Amino acid sequence: MIRVLLVAFIAVFAGELLAAPAKNVVVIVADDLGFQLGCYGDPLSKTPYIDRLAADGTRFTRAYCTTASCSASRSVILTGQYNHAIAHYGHEHGEGHFSTYDNVLTLPVLLSRAGYRTCSVGKYHVAPEKVYHFDAYNGGKKNRNDAPTEVAMAASAWSFIAEDDPRPFFLYYCPTEPHRANDPSGFHNTGDEPGIKPHAYSADDVALPAWLPDLPEARQEWAQFLGAIARLDQKVGALVDVLKATGHYDDTLIFFLSDNGPPFPGAKTTHYEPGVNLPLIVKLPGQQARGITSDARVTWADLTPTIIEYAGASAPPRVGKGKQAARPPFDGRSMLGIIEQQHPDGWDRVFLSHTFHEITMYYPMRTLIDGRYKYIFNIAHPLPYPFASDLYASRTWQAALKRDGDPMYGLRRQRDYLQRPRHELYDLEADPGETHNLAGDPQHASRLAEMQEQVRTFQSETRDPWVTKWVYE
Repeated sequence: MIRVLLVAFIAVFAGELLAAPAKNVVVIVADDLGFQLGCYGDPLSKTPYIDRLAADGTRFTRAYCTTASCSASRSVILTGQYNHAIAHYGHEHGEGHFSTYDNVLTLPVLLSRAGYRTCSVGKYHVAPEKVYHFDAYNGGKKNRNDAPTEVAMAASAWSFIAEDDPRPFFLYYCPTEPHRANDPSGFHNTGDEPGIKPHAYSADDVALPAWLPDLPEARQEWAQFLGAIARLDQKVGALVDVLKATGHYDDTLIFFLSDNGPPFPGAKTTHYEPGVNLPLIVKLPGQQARGITSDARVTWADLTPTIIEYAGASAPPRVGKGKQAARPPFDGRSMLGIIEQQHPDGWDRVFLSHTFHEITMYYPMRTLIDGRYKYIFNIAHPLPYPFASDLYASRTWQAALKRDGDPMYGLRRQRDYLQRPRHELYDLEADPGETHNLAGDPQHASRLAEMQEQVRTFQSETRDPWVTKWVYE
């Protein structure tokens, strides 16, 4: 009788363990992607795997990176803090050498302390390593080099996820697509890549977004860009296949997002909508409302606090004294409770902050989007707008430069793209292309002043060194 009861107890206990799946986390970060996905309405883009992920989760339509620059944006994703607050102002590699303060506790470190095993596969692009430390890189212990091929990335994910280890896992999975390349196609589309089926697009068939000029060179590059997105989709599909094969697709919180907008002038590195309003797909284990959209305004600063709450991990203490020490541990906030809500209250205002891309690209911007209005503070406005080296060298921009006079670049005159005013104010509902600056309109003077004060307060509360520019310039 005792043995029967013991067996029954073990069976019940085992059942309870099985009923409480591990809270695994996967964050997938694309490189230079906008809304060029089938699930976001792009009729040409071939993205069946990402579309299926969206069908299983929630697709956010008003999600924002805080800075439209690869390295700085990734620092926000992995800390929940604005890059001006942690000193990761721009690129960490090469001459830039920007890096996060040594005392910042990042997402992989916090999850490791909470009992997670952690791995980074693919693009890393943050510094220093001791601050952004993962247990493993690309399935190994030391190698942080990119694993660009579908086969290599999937194998790295498999070796990590399938480890005989009862701890929950955090996988940071970062393909390099659809970032530009130095090969003849401009987007890594030449040559064979193991495990990838190439998709060729005709320049005659693509539909350019309104913010790009309708030039043959722009069409050619956009067609190549779509080809790179098709490769990205297959790498996402390979990871999903690994999760399913290892039995972890249903017990894993999955985020799919991009670090910044498309790699064309007019998007990447700007605070205009094509550069910062980006795809975000979230699949929550046990999600009841699937395949829905949410119009909550969220930013990449919200990801770390969301994951920390989901994991039941401890948030870091705020570094500083007085008011700074009393601040919340993150600049973002958890969106765990609104993932299945289509129109949540209180999620209509976001702040953005950009300072550098490359070291030669100094152009600090602080931005507030509140309701239908968007305010951009161009702190170094007397300077011409600087270019990322790959965007300046692009065939799209070089073709635009060769046109006579002051031609239109998409929705703007070329000179207006290059030389910007100190203050920009737009009504995003009436003017989604952000071409009619209301900052000088007397009818919007009170709104401008109010939004300026909110930005100034935001800068002060987030330890932004550039808050002094309100006084000294």
